[in-house]
Amino acid sequence: MTVDEILQQSSRILAESGIDDAPRQAASLMGLALDKDRAFLIAHPDYELNTVEQVRFEGHLRRRAAREPLQYIRGTQEFYRLEFDVAPGVLIPRPETEILVENAAGLLKDEAGPWFCEVGVGTGCISISVLHEVPQAFATGLDISDAALELTRKNALKHSVSERLKLGRSDIFGALAHEKFDLIVSNPPYIPKTEYDRLQPEVRDFEPAAALTDGGTGLSIIEKIVLEAPKYLRPGGFLLMEIGFGQSEKVAQMFASAVWQSFEILPDLQSIPRIVKARGIGR
Repeated sequence: MTVDEILQQSSRILAESGIDDAPRQAASLMGLALDKDRAFLIAHPDYELNTVEQVRFEGHLRRRAAREPLQYIRGTQEFYRLEFDVAPGVLIPRPETEILVENAAGLLKDEAGPWFCEVGVGTGCISISVLHEVPQAFATGLDISDAALELTRKNALKHSVSERLKLGRSDIFGALAHEKFDLIVSNPPYIPKTEYDRLQPEVRDFEPAAALTDGGTGLSIIEKIVLEAPKYLRPGGFLLMEIGFGQSEKVAQMFASAVWQSFEILPDLQSIPRIVKARGIGR
């Protein structure tokens, strides 16, 4: 069968599986199977797949029709202008999380040898992107998932920052001793359980639940980070943390404490309150 014939057939299959923009998704799978870009598919609609390419494409199609995310099938995801390896069992980087990187880099770029800590590194996309933007910075990355830590190691090597990134298996701050950081950054699991159950299958059925929800209100991990972070911040250090839609008022109440000298919640590109920015008491 030709590229054009297969794309028409596979688009129908994906659409019947409930996938939006099925023709574009089918073309992405085809490009992946052939290791060709979209321009090749447009220019060569009569290209006939060989047996290896046909088998590879059919495997990709079955996985996508089952609602597995394209990123897992492809094995990569772009984030903050860098390409990160992704794999089942580790959260896929989201565009809105790039705001964390932008703000973290802005806070650290003029410091001499700053050290920051990320709680829940996942693929390593936040820490590695910040280290890439701030070449004089160092980081400690914590995660309770061995799969996440291994993927972060791989991505750190890929982007030549592994010598500036120390990794540790930890439930929130549990593995730390007396370390002090200029910045703590986190994209914690903040989706309420009731909302999690209604997520699209690509997220609910394939991405790790522990990286998305606390199994309750979505606020328990956030609260633990807020309460414990001051112990690990240097005087005047910052906390940056992503939060979910509709959580800003309840999260703001967590900062009604003498240990924080300033607090604000920054909007994302859709004007949704998204990033907590708090500064600890200074010297």
